[in-house]
Amino acid sequence: EQDAEELVASARNVLDQICRHLGPDVKYLHAAGMATQRSNIVCWDRRNGHTLSPAISWQDRRAYQWLEQYQAQSQMIRDKTGLLITAHYGVSKLKWCLDNLAQVQEAQQQGFLAYGPLASYLVFRLVQQPLNLVDPASASRTLLWNINSKTWDPDLLSLFGIAEQYLPKCVATVASYGAIKMCNHRVLSVVTGDQSAALYAFGQPDEETVYINMGTGVFIQRPTGNRKVDIPRLLCSVVYQDEQQSHYVIECTVNGAANALMEVEDVLGIAESDAEQNFDDWLQRYTNPPLFLNGVAGLGTPYWVPDFPCKFIGNGCAEEKIVAVAESILFLTNVNLKILQEQYVPLKKIVVTGGLSNSDGLCQKLANLVQLPVYRPAQCEATAMGVAYLTAGMPENWGAQSASMFTSQEEATLYTRFASWQKAMQAELKRHNSKY
Repeated sequence: EQDAEELVASARNVLDQICRHLGPDVKYLHAAGMATQRSNIVCWDRRNGHTLSPAISWQDRRAYQWLEQYQAQSQMIRDKTGLLITAHYGVSKLKWCLDNLAQVQEAQQQGFLAYGPLASYLVFRLVQQPLNLVDPASASRTLLWNINSKTWDPDLLSLFGIAEQYLPKCVATVASYGAIKMCNHRVLSVVTGDQSAALYAFGQPDEETVYINMGTGVFIQRPTGNRKVDIPRLLCSVVYQDEQQSHYVIECTVNGAANALMEVEDVLGIAESDAEQNFDDWLQRYTNPPLFLNGVAGLGTPYWVPDFPCKFIGNGCAEEKIVAVAESILFLTNVNLKILQEQYVPLKKIVVTGGLSNSDGLCQKLANLVQLPVYRPAQCEATAMGVAYLTAGMPENWGAQSASMFTSQEEATLYTRFASWQKAMQAELKRHNSKY
């Protein structure tokens, strides 16, 4: 959970810094764009914007058991949304708020409730005349939005017991979301998801490239242009929509990445600064670490297990265990990439961005494991770059960036550990599933 008011204050602080930094040149600003985490939700008072719930993160899975009752409708949900049933998406968080927060229940009874993705709440709070609007990428991560009709789906709303009247209106990625209260009242013209924006950091995405944003989680996107492609156990996501076109990706998620490293560092008593400073050295030095079955924040694609237990297999010092966690991130990534390679057209290269991609050692191991070249642009903050590109109107002359390239090298011990890890994962999944 996060304090939604703090998120508003943070956004306003950024806007204030921009205005002060530009000074009189603020007049040259033409428009603004915003990206948020797609599956986060907020409930608020539509009369004044007062928050009625915390901002509940995409990582929150508190209501996953409630969703189990809908497994019989999983194919219908898949056909309509492109997604699988998981508590990472917004509907279970909204339902939890409706069932457990008295202030939300009161607002619903009195008719002044509003709820929706974090993006819709921030739009409501940041523009001059509050509008309750949401973009396609954020709406799509609720399990309530139809990827075909591009609207809230009446069958899904009825199934989950969510009233459409409290949800925001769905508009295009590029639309007039309202004039921002600061920065010379420029129009907020682009709203999208963080991962959706990251795909456009370097211009129009290439359909023969897979884009991997490595941060709190690992988000893998394979562009498919204007075609919706359905691969079992993976996701079909909309990343952009305007009046003329829609862009789609095949998407995969590894839920435990930087957050997994931080969680294990904390358990082992390793200072975050020490881990960052020595991470690449440890990756090179420790060639036979234990294996780590990584269930941090639940297993994403292609397994979809919300309560998978984490465990180390084998012994090792604290530093070796950090290497084991790093390798587990790569192993989970490789499982997804193998499916993409086998069930769709072959890939030619990988582009990596995000905080974890700053590690040369991790990028090299990824190239070695997947046997594809890995490109890391000089500017790794892809979300902000992507928002800028979309807000600028997707110019053709969007500058190419210099990049570091990691070519694949033979690393036999890594392949052996990946095979051992796969066997251990399958055995643990079988044990876990037998409990239910």
